[in-house]
Amino acid sequence: MLKDILQEQLDKRKRKWWEWHKKNPQVWDKFEEYTLEAINSGRKKYSHWAIINRIRWHNEIETRGGEFKISNDYICFYARLFHARHPQYKDFFALKPLKEEKDIAMLEVKSDNRNVSFLPQFRNHS
Repeated sequence: MLKDILQEQLDKRKRKWWEWHKKNPQVWDKFEEYTLEAINSGRKKYSHWAIINRIRWHNEIETRGGEFKISNDYICFYARLFHARHPQYKDFFALKPLKEEKDIAMLEVKSDNRNVSFLPQFRNHS
């Protein structure tokens, strides 16, 4: 079933990120630090992309440890992790559903609507 395939793809993406995350704990440390700094500055919302780009700047420009890359595919997972660990700030980052989540939701809507398409349109004749 397509829904199962999409769920497996999503799970695979999450596992790939989690393995990378465990090997690069400094990214989470900086993500959390910079996000809390943004919150403490008075911001109610901010961009998780901006936080990651600040980390990239820090690692690529301010430090000399060789090449370091953070995949764009991982950014959303850091924002979700922040919301999970800091539920009091659950709306700080505006998060969109992941591609697979959107596709699964679309399949569910189509499945729910599929069985009523034969029903006639009812009109209020008052």
